[in-house]
Amino acid sequence: MLDGYGRKIDYLRISVTDRCNLRCMYCMPEKGIDLIPHEEILSFEEIFRVVKSASQLGINKIRITGGEPLVRVGLPKLIKSIKSLPGIREVSMTTNGALLEKHMDELDKAGLNRVNISLDTLNKEKYLRVTRLGDLNKVLRGIKLAIEKGLTPVKLNVVVTKEINFSEIMDFVKLGEELPLDIRFIELMPIGEGRKFTHVSNEEIKTAIRKHRELIPCSEVKGSGPAKYFKTPFSQGSIGFISPMSHEFCGTCNRVRLTSEGFLKLCLHWKTGINLKEFLRSGVKDKELTEIISEAIKGKPDKHGFISRKVSDGRIMSQIGG
Repeated sequence: MLDGYGRKIDYLRISVTDRCNLRCMYCMPEKGIDLIPHEEILSFEEIFRVVKSASQLGINKIRITGGEPLVRVGLPKLIKSIKSLPGIREVSMTTNGALLEKHMDELDKAGLNRVNISLDTLNKEKYLRVTRLGDLNKVLRGIKLAIEKGLTPVKLNVVVTKEINFSEIMDFVKLGEELPLDIRFIELMPIGEGRKFTHVSNEEIKTAIRKHRELIPCSEVKGSGPAKYFKTPFSQGSIGFISPMSHEFCGTCNRVRLTSEGFLKLCLHWKTGINLKEFLRSGVKDKELTEIISEAIKGKPDKHGFISRKVSDGRIMSQIGG
């Protein structure tokens, strides 16, 4: 379907939980957050109803997010049920990768198409410091297993900051030369804890890479997201750049988000949207739910307000779902 600005909306990101097994410095306070009570989080049955209605409107691509989605018990069951819907062509997941090895067989059998893994350092000591809890070896094993299982292209999401990992840019580039990975550098957005760190533009990252490698634009279209892709002469996969700050891509935005407590969020930055949980738990019929979602999407904002520094939603990334 089209929103109020004529953009085709075909992509729904679903946060299945606000809980996470890590405490990454730019994402969550060290002591964690006030968690949503379990009874206020959408059940898998409620999520399935939303996806079913959204698929009637042309939503065909689903991404499962968190918090960390793999801390939600029974997640492969949800993935399998969503995959059964005739209008859904792809179900993917964004994860920190720490639990990927443990659940890989179940996810593969459920029909998960692809996986994106958030990883911001390849240094084991720094990884423990940044995540406050994590074991880098578990993530690296999960990455290799995802490649073996064919959940490709396996993408690594790298949020770059001056304080944490700007010095590791070439380490990630070289990893993408050793393994068939899409390495995606993402500009830090000023949400929650992220405001405490220094943003690095993708132009700065490209300049750093070009000191060591030629960057060759990819001729093929990769995915339906905002990343611009390149290769080095040695890349097995590609190098993507997602630039929400320096090169605003709101004019081609094709997505909406469902938070774990059932709020259909129309833009990552704004509070704009509608509480679908209220309708789901008051006996709404499927046809009416589809109409409610359709009307809400028509109110999607034209652009975010990060650059103008307008007041945002106020929630941190683990509560929104990325």
